Amino acid sequence: MLHGIDVSAYQSSSYDTDGLSFVFIKATEGRSYVNPRLATQAKHGRDAGLVVGYYHFLWPGHVAAQAEYFVRHAPERAGDLLAVDWETTSDGTHASNAEKDLFIRTVKELRPHNKVLLYANREYWLNVDVTSYAGDGLWIADYVSAGHPRIEAKWRFHQYSSEPHDKNVAAFADRSALREWAAGD
Repeated sequence: MLHGIDVSAYQSSSYDTDGLSFVFIKATEGRSYVNPRLATQAKHGRDAGLVVGYYHFLWPGHVAAQAEYFVRHAPERAGDLLAVDWETTSDGTHASNAEKDLFIRTVKELRPHNKVLLYANREYWLNVDVTSYAGDGLWIADYVSAGHPRIEAKWRFHQYSSEPHDKNVAAFADRSALREWAAGD
């Protein structure tokens, strides 16, 4: 399995890339937040030869506008990955299943040549999700042994720890396989 991390404005723009094959970078949230370190974090990952992905933290409401906001701010490059982060917001709400699905479909329409993923924790996947729609793949958060999330669904990425930062593995044989999948239509 391949190893990677996800970063946001809380992490340095010069995060450690040793042993990594990919990085997901928080790009946007709602309709008003853009990660101020987005460009430098992406450049750092690219300079290290990592597959780069971007994610949007989804809020309920104005889903099409959020999708447009996300693709406007996430750099457009073939082979990059896009993801929606679907979880509880700071005010205790969350986007509905229909909103989550619409966001993924809208991003796929706006960026048809990029893979679009769903990031959800195990609780959401098992007890909140009712559609099982994850776009081009599921990125599941479950803090257990790397590569062994406690779900039955097929997953592409597994976030298994948040210490000292969010650590992930990907279900690909090697970086070339990940790049080929990410570049495929």
